[in-house]
Amino acid sequence: MIKWGVAAGTHDGSLAVVKDNDILFASHSERYSRKKNDAHLDQEMIDEALSFGHPDVIYWYENPYKKALRKIYARQPNKWMNPKKYLKQWGINGEIKYGDHHESHAAAGFATSKFDSAAVLVIDAIGEFTTTSISLHQNQTANSYSSKNLFNRVYPNSLGLFYSAITDRAGLKPNEEEYILMGMAAYGRPRWVYDMRKMISSGYNFHKGCRRFFPDADEFDLAASAQIVYEEELIKLLKLTRSLTGEKNLVLMGGCALNCLANRHTHDFFDNVWIMPNPGDAGSSIGAIAAAERKKLNWTTPYLGYNIEGNYPVAKALGELLENKIVGVASGRAEFGPRALGNRSLLADPTGQEMKDVVNKIKKRQEFRPFAPVILKSEVHKYFDVKRGFESPYMQYIVTAKDPSKYPAIVHQDGSSRVQTVTREQHPGLWRLLTQYKKHTGIPMLLNTSLNIKGEPMVNTRLDADNFEKIYSVKVFS
Repeated sequence: MIKWGVAAGTHDGSLAVVKDNDILFASHSERYSRKKNDAHLDQEMIDEALSFGHPDVIYWYENPYKKALRKIYARQPNKWMNPKKYLKQWGINGEIKYGDHHESHAAAGFATSKFDSAAVLVIDAIGEFTTTSISLHQNQTANSYSSKNLFNRVYPNSLGLFYSAITDRAGLKPNEEEYILMGMAAYGRPRWVYDMRKMISSGYNFHKGCRRFFPDADEFDLAASAQIVYEEELIKLLKLTRSLTGEKNLVLMGGCALNCLANRHTHDFFDNVWIMPNPGDAGSSIGAIAAAERKKLNWTTPYLGYNIEGNYPVAKALGELLENKIVGVASGRAEFGPRALGNRSLLADPTGQEMKDVVNKIKKRQEFRPFAPVILKSEVHKYFDVKRGFESPYMQYIVTAKDPSKYPAIVHQDGSSRVQTVTREQHPGLWRLLTQYKKHTGIPMLLNTSLNIKGEPMVNTRLDADNFEKIYSVKVFS
């Protein structure tokens, strides 16, 4: 039985295909349409999904009727979207079942986790009405589970909307560039913490509040303040989640789970933490299926998208790195999630401040923007302030570098790095590349950033890679 999960209509549209409990395909619309953060499905993506078979049932990631009701309640623009009519324009007919926005988030996390039971905390801007939820998920059989909702916050009380409002006030795109605000925090002074606490506690309209409280505030100071306040609120929610569930396992989901600077606090309250690599709305295409069927999924990899066939280009990439210190890789199946994890990556020498400047120039990014290191898991404790055995295969935690001066290209202003760890089992090709790079240079890591430029989606196909190579004069191997 072929099942489709669809998340579309608001931002970051996606489509997932599941057969039995196996995830056959999952991708973002933007990778095909080449429109950043594209909310709508794309014909080429649909055609690829159809190559696995026509769907027997389609699960929609939220309830459009409840969402429309909330927009009426909130006096927001309400362009009604009929999923059945929407899918019919691509020739997709069949049964469509509506889900619940937060349940889809929660299910995407728990169904892909290794836990038999877990507390699930979902924090985002807003679904239908819910903005924060806490639930307890427990396996019932080998592949089915139950869930019990224990706590909800509803609109307009939203930690995600608060952070997005500050993102907007800082001159960035809400629902897209919150990660840039997070990076800006290291350069600012937290001068506005008191006012932001007051704004949250009063339930004030956040966008109006930004204009009232911070008419002339420096953007970097706003970022520093917002990050502190977000982390304070997250800690409160983590404490509440532990208290309500008594669980030692945590699943953290929703768009706010991409705040990898704040995510470090999760381990202060829980022994084991799982954050699916695509915790935002796009990941809910998988979650919609899991939530409806209450079944665990066979999660083995985030590489679920378009496939560029061929072996991982270890030798070619290594040669280019040793000669020119920078190389692009577009190989295998594309990552499902917002972060490049080796298959659509721009890799570079992590030493020397000039390399950070070179890569920022290529990607047309702001000079203050940090880059992440990808490092052999067996070596991470030698270079970063973490315990032996630490792992972060999906770039979900920020840690402190032990010697920032040696590797300035991958260390942020505050001495931190968003680390990606790699093992042979997780990614054999990338592991071999790092192993060979260490053999030649003594360094077990590389700078890793997405193969794209600011404002554009990641490279998807070989044609996209050829265009990148031609325009930006960087070799891209498949």
